[in-house]
Amino acid sequence: MWDSQDQAIAGLPTKIDTSVAHEARVYDYWLGGKDNYPADRALGDAIASHVPAIRSMARANRAFLGRAVRYLVGEAGIDQFLDIGTGIPSVGNTHEVAQRLDPAARVVYVDNDPIVLAHARALMSSTQEGKTAFIHADLHDPTSLLADPARTATLDFDRPVAIMLVAIMMYFRDTDDPHGVIGALLDAVPSGSYLVITHPTADFDARAMARVVHSAQQAGITFHPRSGADTEGLFAGTELIEPGVVPVVTWRPELTGHLPMASAQTAVDPESAWYWAGIGRKP
Repeated sequence: MWDSQDQAIAGLPTKIDTSVAHEARVYDYWLGGKDNYPADRALGDAIASHVPAIRSMARANRAFLGRAVRYLVGEAGIDQFLDIGTGIPSVGNTHEVAQRLDPAARVVYVDNDPIVLAHARALMSSTQEGKTAFIHADLHDPTSLLADPARTATLDFDRPVAIMLVAIMMYFRDTDDPHGVIGALLDAVPSGSYLVITHPTADFDARAMARVVHSAQQAGITFHPRSGADTEGLFAGTELIEPGVVPVVTWRPELTGHLPMASAQTAVDPESAWYWAGIGRKP
Protein backbone atom coordinates (compact mmCIF):
# COMPACT_ATOMS: atom_id res chain seq x y z
CA MET A 1 0.00 0.00 0.00
CA TRP A 2 1.07 3.58 -0.60
CA ASP A 3 0.17 6.76 1.24
CA SER A 4 1.40 10.26 0.51
CA GLN A 5 0.87 13.67 1.98
CA ASP A 6 -0.34 15.93 -0.81
CA GLN A 7 -0.81 19.18 1.06
CA ALA A 8 1.76 21.96 0.92
CA ILE A 9 3.73 22.26 4.13
CA ALA A 10 4.03 25.68 5.72
CA GLY A 11 7.57 26.98 5.42
CA LEU A 12 8.73 24.23 3.05
CA PRO A 13 9.17 24.79 -0.69
CA THR A 14 6.95 22.71 -2.96
CA LYS A 15 8.45 24.03 -6.21
CA ILE A 16 11.86 22.84 -7.35
CA ASP A 17 14.46 25.61 -7.58
CA THR A 18 17.08 24.29 -9.98
CA SER A 19 19.25 27.39 -9.65
CA VAL A 20 20.60 26.43 -6.22
CA ALA A 21 22.20 23.21 -5.06
CA HIS A 22 20.31 20.89 -2.72
CA GLU A 23 21.83 18.19 -0.53
CA ALA A 24 19.61 15.38 -1.79
CA ARG A 25 20.33 16.17 -5.44
CA VAL A 26 24.10 16.44 -4.88
CA TYR A 27 24.02 13.02 -3.22
CA ASP A 28 21.96 11.69 -6.13
CA TYR A 29 24.64 12.99 -8.51
CA TRP A 30 27.40 11.19 -6.60
CA LEU A 31 25.39 7.98 -6.68
CA GLY A 32 25.04 8.23 -10.46
CA GLY A 33 21.40 9.33 -10.44
CA LYS A 34 19.67 11.53 -12.98
CA ASP A 35 17.57 13.78 -10.74
CA ASN A 36 20.09 16.61 -10.38
CA TYR A 37 20.77 19.94 -12.05
CA PRO A 38 23.80 22.09 -13.00
CA ALA A 39 23.98 23.76 -9.58
CA ASP A 40 23.96 20.36 -7.88
CA ARG A 41 26.61 18.97 -10.21
CA ALA A 42 28.77 22.07 -9.76
CA LEU A 43 28.79 21.64 -6.00
CA GLY A 44 29.27 17.89 -6.32
CA ASP A 45 32.28 18.43 -8.59
CA ALA A 46 33.71 21.13 -6.30
CA ILE A 47 33.59 18.74 -3.36
CA ALA A 48 35.00 15.92 -5.49
CA SER A 49 37.97 18.14 -6.35
CA HIS A 50 38.84 18.13 -2.65
CA VAL A 51 37.79 14.53 -1.99
CA PRO A 52 38.30 12.52 -5.21
CA ALA A 53 36.80 9.38 -3.63
CA ILE A 54 33.56 11.11 -2.64
CA ARG A 55 31.45 8.99 -5.01
CA SER A 56 32.69 5.72 -3.55
CA MET A 57 32.19 7.18 -0.08
CA ALA A 58 28.57 7.97 -0.91
CA ARG A 59 28.08 4.41 -2.16
CA ALA A 60 29.66 3.04 1.02
CA ASN A 61 27.25 5.10 3.10
CA ARG A 62 24.35 3.83 1.02
CA ALA A 63 25.54 0.24 1.42
CA PHE A 64 25.56 0.67 5.18
CA LEU A 65 21.87 1.53 5.09
CA GLY A 66 21.16 -1.88 3.58
CA ARG A 67 23.26 -3.66 6.19
CA ALA A 68 21.58 -1.74 9.00
CA VAL A 69 18.10 -2.63 7.77
CA ARG A 70 19.09 -6.29 7.40
CA TYR A 71 20.31 -6.30 10.99
CA LEU A 72 17.20 -4.54 12.29
CA VAL A 73 14.75 -6.86 10.53
CA GLY A 74 16.68 -10.11 10.63
CA GLU A 75 18.27 -9.92 14.08
CA ALA A 76 16.42 -7.25 16.06
CA GLY A 77 12.93 -8.14 14.80
CA ILE A 78 12.04 -4.56 13.78
CA ASP A 79 9.25 -4.13 11.23
CA GLN A 80 8.69 -0.35 11.45
CA PHE A 81 11.03 2.34 10.13
CA LEU A 82 11.05 6.13 10.26
CA ASP A 83 13.60 7.11 7.58
CA ILE A 84 14.40 10.83 7.84
CA GLY A 85 16.41 12.60 5.15
CA THR A 86 15.40 9.97 2.63
CA GLY A 87 16.90 11.55 -0.45
CA ILE A 88 15.89 10.86 -4.01
CA PRO A 89 14.62 7.27 -4.37
CA SER A 90 17.11 4.80 -5.86
CA VAL A 91 17.87 1.10 -5.70
CA GLY A 92 18.00 -0.38 -2.21
CA ASN A 93 15.60 1.94 -0.40
CA THR A 94 14.75 1.08 3.20
CA HIS A 95 11.37 -0.45 2.38
CA GLU A 96 12.81 -2.59 -0.43
CA VAL A 97 15.40 -4.15 1.87
CA ALA A 98 13.01 -4.47 4.82
CA GLN A 99 10.08 -5.92 2.89
CA ARG A 100 12.31 -8.42 1.15
CA LEU A 101 12.89 -9.92 4.60
CA ASP A 102 9.49 -9.11 6.12
CA PRO A 103 6.74 -8.29 3.60
CA ALA A 104 4.65 -6.74 6.39
CA ALA A 105 7.27 -4.10 7.22
CA ARG A 106 6.09 -0.50 7.33
CA VAL A 107 8.20 2.54 6.42
CA VAL A 108 7.63 6.28 6.63
CA TYR A 109 10.03 8.40 4.61
CA VAL A 110 10.69 12.07 5.40
CA ASP A 111 12.47 14.69 3.31
CA ASN A 112 12.29 18.45 2.82
CA ASP A 113 13.31 18.51 -0.87
CA PRO A 114 10.35 19.05 -3.23
CA ILE A 115 12.02 16.89 -5.88
CA VAL A 116 11.82 13.95 -3.48
CA LEU A 117 8.14 14.75 -2.99
CA ALA A 118 7.68 14.86 -6.76
CA HIS A 119 9.23 11.43 -7.27
CA ALA A 120 7.99 9.70 -4.14
CA ARG A 121 4.70 8.39 -5.50
CA ALA A 122 6.22 7.15 -8.75
CA LEU A 123 9.37 5.56 -7.36
CA MET A 124 8.27 4.11 -4.02
CA SER A 125 5.94 1.15 -3.72
CA SER A 126 5.07 -1.43 -1.11
CA THR A 127 4.06 -5.03 -0.67
CA GLN A 128 0.38 -5.69 -0.10
CA GLU A 129 1.16 -6.83 3.43
CA GLY A 130 3.21 -3.76 4.32
CA LYS A 131 2.82 -0.04 3.92
CA THR A 132 4.96 2.88 2.76
CA ALA A 133 4.27 6.57 3.27
CA PHE A 134 6.07 9.82 2.54
CA ILE A 135 6.04 13.07 4.52
CA HIS A 136 7.32 16.36 3.15
CA ALA A 137 8.77 17.78 6.35
CA ASP A 138 11.92 19.08 7.99
CA LEU A 139 13.77 17.39 10.85
CA HIS A 140 14.37 20.81 12.41
CA ASP A 141 10.71 20.57 13.50
CA PRO A 142 10.48 17.04 14.93
CA THR A 143 7.20 17.72 16.75
CA SER A 144 5.30 18.42 13.52
CA LEU A 145 6.97 15.50 11.79
CA LEU A 146 5.98 13.07 14.53
CA ALA A 147 2.39 14.34 14.63
CA ASP A 148 1.88 14.11 10.87
CA PRO A 149 -1.20 12.05 9.90
CA ALA A 150 0.84 9.93 7.48
CA ARG A 151 3.13 8.96 10.35
CA THR A 152 0.33 8.16 12.77
CA ALA A 153 -1.55 6.15 10.14
CA THR A 154 1.49 4.07 9.19
CA LEU A 155 3.65 3.55 12.26
CA ASP A 156 2.43 2.29 15.63
CA PHE A 157 4.53 3.99 18.28
CA ASP A 158 3.30 1.53 20.88
CA ARG A 159 5.70 -0.95 19.23
CA PRO A 160 9.44 -0.55 18.55
CA VAL A 161 10.51 1.60 15.62
CA ALA A 162 13.87 2.13 13.92
CA ILE A 163 14.74 5.80 13.46
CA MET A 164 17.03 6.14 10.44
CA LEU A 165 19.25 9.25 10.39
CA VAL A 166 21.62 8.25 7.61
CA ALA A 167 23.80 11.20 6.51
CA ILE A 168 21.43 13.85 7.82
CA MET A 169 22.76 15.20 11.12
CA MET A 170 25.70 17.00 9.45
CA TYR A 171 23.16 19.62 8.35
CA PHE A 172 22.70 20.57 12.01
CA ARG A 173 25.14 22.93 13.69
CA ASP A 174 25.63 22.49 17.41
CA THR A 175 23.53 25.64 17.83
CA ASP A 176 20.64 23.84 16.10
CA ASP A 177 20.41 21.51 19.12
CA PRO A 178 20.94 18.16 17.37
CA HIS A 179 20.79 16.37 20.73
CA GLY A 180 17.40 17.92 21.44
CA VAL A 181 16.09 16.93 18.01
CA ILE A 182 17.21 13.32 18.39
CA GLY A 183 15.96 13.28 21.96
CA ALA A 184 12.49 14.32 20.78
CA LEU A 185 12.46 11.41 18.33
CA LEU A 186 13.62 8.93 20.95
CA ASP A 187 11.12 10.20 23.52
CA ALA A 188 8.31 9.47 21.08
CA VAL A 189 9.15 5.80 20.55
CA PRO A 190 9.00 2.92 23.06
CA SER A 191 11.72 0.85 24.67
CA GLY A 192 13.26 -1.59 22.23
CA SER A 193 13.35 0.99 19.44
CA TYR A 194 16.58 1.68 17.55
CA LEU A 195 18.51 4.72 16.36
CA VAL A 196 20.68 4.51 13.22
CA ILE A 197 23.17 7.29 12.42
CA THR A 198 25.92 7.84 9.90
CA HIS A 199 27.90 11.06 10.03
CA PRO A 200 30.71 12.60 7.92
CA THR A 201 33.89 13.35 9.81
CA ALA A 202 37.08 15.37 9.54
CA ASP A 203 38.91 12.78 11.64
CA PHE A 204 40.50 11.10 8.61
CA ASP A 205 41.58 14.24 6.68
CA ALA A 206 40.90 17.52 8.44
CA ARG A 207 42.31 19.73 5.68
CA ALA A 208 40.25 18.20 2.87
CA MET A 209 37.08 18.22 4.98
CA ALA A 210 37.60 21.92 5.77
CA ARG A 211 37.53 22.57 2.02
CA VAL A 212 34.32 20.55 1.72
CA VAL A 213 32.72 22.64 4.46
CA HIS A 214 33.79 25.83 2.67
CA SER A 215 32.38 24.64 -0.68
CA ALA A 216 29.06 23.75 0.93
CA GLN A 217 28.88 27.10 2.71
CA GLN A 218 29.58 28.91 -0.56
CA ALA A 219 26.52 27.12 -1.97
CA GLY A 220 24.41 28.11 1.02
CA ILE A 221 24.38 24.64 2.61
CA THR A 222 25.19 23.98 6.25
CA PHE A 223 27.71 21.15 6.55
CA HIS A 224 29.05 20.27 9.99
CA PRO A 225 31.32 17.20 10.21
CA ARG A 226 31.71 15.61 13.64
CA SER A 227 34.37 13.55 15.34
CA GLY A 228 33.88 9.95 16.33
CA ALA A 229 33.38 11.02 19.94
CA ASP A 230 30.83 13.67 18.99
CA THR A 231 28.98 11.23 16.74
CA GLU A 232 28.85 8.73 19.59
CA GLY A 233 27.40 11.49 21.74
CA LEU A 234 24.40 11.68 19.41
CA PHE A 235 23.43 8.21 20.63
CA ALA A 236 22.82 9.47 24.19
CA GLY A 237 19.93 7.57 25.73
CA THR A 238 20.61 4.38 23.79
CA GLU A 239 22.79 1.33 24.22
CA LEU A 240 25.19 0.92 21.31
CA ILE A 241 25.01 -2.33 19.35
CA GLU A 242 28.31 -4.04 18.62
CA PRO A 243 30.70 -2.98 17.15
CA GLY A 244 29.68 0.49 18.37
CA VAL A 245 30.41 3.71 16.46
CA VAL A 246 32.96 2.72 13.84
CA PRO A 247 34.04 3.73 10.30
CA VAL A 248 31.05 3.08 8.06
CA VAL A 249 32.73 0.41 5.91
CA THR A 250 33.58 -1.68 8.98
CA TRP A 251 30.10 -1.88 10.51
CA ARG A 252 28.97 -5.52 10.19
CA PRO A 253 30.32 -6.12 6.63
CA GLU A 254 28.96 -9.68 6.71
CA LEU A 255 25.48 -8.17 6.18
CA THR A 256 26.42 -6.72 2.78
CA GLY A 257 23.82 -8.75 0.87
CA HIS A 258 23.17 -7.67 -2.70
CA LEU A 259 24.02 -3.98 -2.41
CA PRO A 260 27.08 -2.78 -4.37
CA MET A 261 29.96 -3.00 -1.92
CA ALA A 262 33.16 -4.93 -1.55
CA SER A 263 32.77 -8.53 -0.41
CA ALA A 264 32.73 -9.06 3.34
CA GLN A 265 35.83 -11.19 2.84
CA THR A 266 37.74 -8.38 1.10
CA ALA A 267 40.03 -6.25 3.24
CA VAL A 268 38.76 -2.66 3.23
CA ASP A 269 40.63 0.41 4.46
CA PRO A 270 38.58 1.64 7.46
CA GLU A 271 39.29 5.22 6.42
CA SER A 272 38.24 4.77 2.80
CA ALA A 273 34.89 6.44 3.54
CA TRP A 274 34.86 9.42 5.86
CA TYR A 275 31.75 8.52 7.84
CA TRP A 276 31.18 7.20 11.33
CA ALA A 277 28.27 4.78 11.70
CA GLY A 278 26.42 3.07 14.50
CA ILE A 279 23.14 1.69 15.82
CA GLY A 280 21.81 2.22 19.32
CA ARG A 281 18.91 0.54 21.14
CA LYS A 282 16.59 2.46 23.46
CA PRO A 283 16.53 0.54 26.76
